[in-house]
Amino acid sequence: MTDTVLSTSAFMGVPPRIALVGNPNCGKTALFNALTGARQKVANYPGVTVERKVGEFLSPAGTRVQIVDLPGTYSLRARSPDEEVTRDVVLGRFQHEAPPDVMVCVADATNLRLHLRLVLELKKLGRPIILALNMMDVAEARGCRVDAAALSAALGVPVVPTVAIRRTGVVGLLDQIDRSMVAMTAGLVPAPCGSSPCGWSEPSANDLRAYHQEVESILAAALRDVGKPSIATRRIDAALLHPAIGLPFLFLVLFLMFQAVFAWAAVPMDMIDRGLGWVQAATGAALPDGMLKSLLTDGIIAGVGSVVIFLPQILVLFFFILMLESTGYMARAAFLLDRLMGGVGLHGRAFIPLLSSFACAVPGIMAARTIENRADRLATIMIAPLMTCSARLPVYTLIIAAFVPNRSMAGGMIGLQGLVMFTLYAAGILSALAVAFVLKRTIFKGAREPLLMELPSYRLPSPRDILLGLLERTRIFLARAGTVIFAIMILLWFLGSFPAAPDGATGPAIDYSFAGMLGHALAPLLAPVGFTWQIAIALVPGMAAREVAVAALGTVYALSETGDALSGSLASVLAADWSLPTALSLLAWFVFAPQCVSTLSVVKRETNSWFWMLVMIAYMTALAYGAAFITFRLSSALLGG
Repeated sequence: MTDTVLSTSAFMGVPPRIALVGNPNCGKTALFNALTGARQKVANYPGVTVERKVGEFLSPAGTRVQIVDLPGTYSLRARSPDEEVTRDVVLGRFQHEAPPDVMVCVADATNLRLHLRLVLELKKLGRPIILALNMMDVAEARGCRVDAAALSAALGVPVVPTVAIRRTGVVGLLDQIDRSMVAMTAGLVPAPCGSSPCGWSEPSANDLRAYHQEVESILAAALRDVGKPSIATRRIDAALLHPAIGLPFLFLVLFLMFQAVFAWAAVPMDMIDRGLGWVQAATGAALPDGMLKSLLTDGIIAGVGSVVIFLPQILVLFFFILMLESTGYMARAAFLLDRLMGGVGLHGRAFIPLLSSFACAVPGIMAARTIENRADRLATIMIAPLMTCSARLPVYTLIIAAFVPNRSMAGGMIGLQGLVMFTLYAAGILSALAVAFVLKRTIFKGAREPLLMELPSYRLPSPRDILLGLLERTRIFLARAGTVIFAIMILLWFLGSFPAAPDGATGPAIDYSFAGMLGHALAPLLAPVGFTWQIAIALVPGMAAREVAVAALGTVYALSETGDALSGSLASVLAADWSLPTALSLLAWFVFAPQCVSTLSVVKRETNSWFWMLVMIAYMTALAYGAAFITFRLSSALLGG
């Protein structure tokens, strides 16, 4: 192998910079996590990484190295915003950022024919390259044999086999990086670029044909055995992608997922509920009556606790999502739903952003960067918040637990509460498709582009990755509860406690507070949709994040109730205070409500426009109010209330 290294930073006293470059879904982020100890999201489908991520690690020889994980790309021609990030970093065009000293080009060892074209294009830049042959364990299991020395000689760059998901799978790469550092220190630094910016120009058709011929020549010299494609993947796909079986199986998986959200989380939720009740009672008994006792029991424990109790359900939901992502089934889901999405005019690549939005709309909207056409990208961004994010889960669960009986159907195979949850998720999906249908035939007209996606082989999920993913979701959820929700609940407690009730007042003290005044002022506006003044109060702090509405309801009712009502769970208090039409109306509201500041902020950033953010607020609020109005009026007429 040839030690080739580096450029500018070797002489400026700053850590050398390494960029991870490669095709989508080749394991760059897994390699980034293995080198840095980070926990960036990895999944078995393309398009997971849409922005650059920077980390550092200490090499075995003690050199501190800065490493940049870049979105996947098949070429530096950059047809979408995420690919533009990769191109600009690699070419040194990224603002306020030096170009990388070394590029570690990550290639899927099971599919070298596709990946080597990018290696050849990167070589034209004149920068030092290390080729990491990733997924070597999978390649060897299929009988694929790559002669790394011959490949290195043919390419003229160091080639290192890696298995990014194993602790020992990156030892060879680290050794090669150290050798590069030694060469840098010794001043073995070739000129990194030509006369033009890194000597790059967009490849012509002749260039692409030349790349193809050179790849075939290299493979003839270095590939000893092509191996066999995964028979298991082929057989599983024959069943799961079958026209008659595929879609029913997908909907069955989603249905079972929502059944499990209720069934599996019941015991830990009950334990948390009892624990919080004990803490609330013990705190109340230990403190004398006064502001401090009210703040702790009615404000913090009642408010924050009302959200924390839903952690088990969120973890069950993410367990299924992580499992589906890790196995490679998510890419199949995109394939199965492509015809449905095409029917409303959505770009095939819109599936991944919409899928990501089930966890949170923020990464979902950012994932729309993978869509090349701006009109298609905007259409996807505008409907992404309609997908049911995890922040809606506490709201849905609270109301379902309060108003839907925990009853089994079909011989105990179907839970009624899970069925209602599935219906709410389906309502979000169908609403998004309906809005997309309208947008694509009015504002964002244009021909639909077909979905071109490489289906990855099925893989067994890594228990470690699943566990780390769940721990990361737990950290994010508790951090949010302990910061944003905690602060908002203290503010809400203050607004619900001051000014105090006047002498001789007969109603709850919160009626006379600032929060009570706000709730009563908003009540006439929300009365047509059946909302009470307590709901009106909860919707205001709920603008920060949807789950904050649950915490706000906990605090508002803790300040409103006394005696037995105060000691009951929030669900039982709501069941006694609200009518069924009001509960259904609030569910309909949250299917559409744009109540998330983070989502609106990222829409403004991704579209680089206030206009589209305001359009989103306007159309989602109108849909939320209209759906709540229709639901309340219809249910009142049918059920009374």
